[in-house]
Parts: sequence; structure tokens; C-alpha cells
Amino acid sequence: MTGTWTVQRATHLDPRSPFVLDTHELGRRPGSMRTVQRTVPAPEDLGTDVIGIPAGSDLELDLRLEAVMEGVLVSGSVRGQAVGECVRCLEEVVEDVDVTLQELYVYPDRAAVALEDGDDDEDVRELEGDLVDLEPALRDTVVPVLPFQPLCGPDCPGLCSECGARLADDPDHTHEILDPRWAALGGLTSTQDDTKES
Repeated sequence: MTGTWTVQRATHLDPRSPFVLDTHELGRRPGSMRTVQRTVPAPEDLGTDVIGIPAGSDLELDLRLEAVMEGVLVSGSVRGQAVGECVRCLEEVVEDVDVTLQELYVYPDRAAVALEDGDDDEDVRELEGDLVDLEPALRDTVVPVLPFQPLCGPDCPGLCSECGARLADDPDHTHEILDPRWAALGGLTSTQDDTKES
């Protein structure tokens, strides 16, 4: 493979963060592996303007950390619940999110060699010591699978364009709309009624 590496370096990771994983026990022995299962609070802004996983709500991580030649491969699933609003009627929408995550974190020395050699054309993330920062990969995995235009139901009729009433609550909702061209005639009938009465 040819191309250039764009290495994303972590900046002083906090090992107490729920999104920071310690890979020390894997050593640098390709094939060594461990699993991580934990429930963590969702980070801020995990979503789009119309739908996202609320900050602090539960995210279930079921991951496998595997040492490979280049670094540590993190793979597994992320589950949570996204909340947003229907783009047609503005009612709350709740969507289950269950996505597969797979990310390679390269050893710093491997990243340096790759930069010199110009190998690979993928963006890669770099280990900081033995620590992996999962949050950016989590965002890159979760946000694209969220619906671009969330709906409370596929057949949501939306809101009334006249009064804003939710049409799903009243399927027979209508308004009598008088064509402005006939409004003048309506005025004539009311003046005729007045002259008959007098």
C-alpha cells in the first residue's frame, strides 16, 4: 500500500476516564487479547442537531482489544439510545443504537516509521503509552448511523400548515378555506340579507 499516514495523537490521556482503555497487559505480543465490557456515561454532543445520545445516558461497550504487529486493534459493539424529535411533527423520537466499532491504534514507533516511509493512506490513531482514547472512534462510529431525518413513524402526517395541530392526533382535521376571489361575493350576500330585513 502507498500513500501517507495522518496520525491522530492523543493529548495526555486521563486513565480514570471511562473512554480510556489500558492495553498494558497485552504487551506487544501479537495475538494476545482481552475483552472489556462496561457501561459508561455518554459524552457531550454525541449526535446531530436533530438526534443524539443524551450526555450522561448509558452506553454499553462490549469490546475486544487485540495486539497486532502495528499496535492494538479495538473491535466490538456500542449500544445506547438516541433521543431526538420527529422532523414532521416535532414529537420525541427514541431510537436504539447498536453499532460495530473497529479501530486500529498504532504504536508510536510504528507511526513514526510509517510517516517516514509514506506507507498507508488511512487516518490512524496512535497509542499514548499503553493508553487508548476510545471517544473519537466512538463518535466516528455512532454519529453517522443516526437518522438524518428522524421520524416518529414512517407514515407520520406531520403538522397542519394552517394551525400547527398534530395531524396524527386528529386524522379528520380540516379547515374551511375561502378562496379570496370569492370573498367579495360573500360580502354581497350579507348586504342583501340586511336590506331584506329592513
